[in-house]
Amino acid sequence: MSNYYFSRLEHLDNLIRLKATGDPKTLARKLDISLRAVYDYINTLKSLGAPISYNRNKGTYYYDEKGRFHFKFIKSEAE
Repeated sequence: MSNYYFSRLEHLDNLIRLKATGDPKTLARKLDISLRAVYDYINTLKSLGAPISYNRNKGTYYYDEKGRFHFKFIKSEAE
């Protein structure tokens, strides 16, 4: 997987936290991906434990609980 994949996941995570995804077609345009890819990315986050829901009235994805992803390796001191 490329860094771009994880960058998109982080961008999607941010949009979901802000409740600013828009509907799936709008989200596809925001991320510059296909509609099918939107569902794949959403499912990836869900498979990693994200409690994602969709509000039809507001037309946005959101998290049912507070939280976020951080897709970077973090170095620690040697054991």
